[in-house]
Amino acid sequence: MNRDDLIDLNAFIAIAEERSFTRAASRMGVSQSALSHKIRRLETRLGVRLLSRTTRSVSPTDAGERLLGGLVPAFEQITDHLESLGELRDRPAGTIRLTVPLHAAMTIIWPAALKLMRDYPDVCVELSVDSGMRDIVTDRFDAGVRLGEQVARDMIAVRIGPELRMAAIASPAYLNSVGIPRTPQDLADHQCVNLRFTTGGGLYAWEFDKAGREINVRVDGQFTSNNVEMIIMAAVAGMGIAFVPEDYVAEHLSVGRLQRVLDDWCPPFPGYYLYYPNRRQPKAAFSLLVEALRYRAN
Repeated sequence: MNRDDLIDLNAFIAIAEERSFTRAASRMGVSQSALSHKIRRLETRLGVRLLSRTTRSVSPTDAGERLLGGLVPAFEQITDHLESLGELRDRPAGTIRLTVPLHAAMTIIWPAALKLMRDYPDVCVELSVDSGMRDIVTDRFDAGVRLGEQVARDMIAVRIGPELRMAAIASPAYLNSVGIPRTPQDLADHQCVNLRFTTGGGLYAWEFDKAGREINVRVDGQFTSNNVEMIIMAAVAGMGIAFVPEDYVAEHLSVGRLQRVLDDWCPPFPGYYLYYPNRRQPKAAFSLLVEALRYRAN
């Protein structure tokens, strides 16, 4: 295999994964015409068509899918070998890519990542902040962070935070005017502030549990947002009852801007876990981050 073969195969992987010559060219830092030339050269050399092109999309042919299935693991092995050589340096280096929900990013990941980057200037951290269940292998993340109950069983999971609680909260003025709900079913008679998921677009069904009795409630109200901070602002403004992670509203509760309701229906639940596939040897920089994040109860 000559040098051009590796270059052309890498170009093919980029196009097949991005499903776009434009995005692949941007990813590789080359022009679209140069990328097209590499693919034509590769297809001519192999004697098969690898990509199906239309005016709107690009997708691998059957031959392309077969080639892609063999190339991706091989190129990942090459990447792993190159990174393992980097581990022989005096200082850890490299980029750590994580997919993380906003709450965990702000409260757990960022403080640890900031310290790691300051201690090791050659380490870079990239956070993709979203709440969707990403395929970390396909999307080439080193790890993901999700609630313990959401982590797939075939992953290595490391606990990185304490148990969490949700809090149903409202302003005292709202509760004084409308009354206090005593059970989750009473929420049907209240204005509630809804959370819409960024991925998928659905509304969050509020989850309650008391003595093993689980109830999921769909609520209605005038205001909906995909941002927890906006939801809290709406609750403080008297727009109704909201349902958010407890630590987001600790200060509001302590000074009386907000008041809890249905407290006995909000037990603790498993907190955040870092998860990653067990088939790779972790990079030194990644291992340092894992140890920094590992939860240790006081």
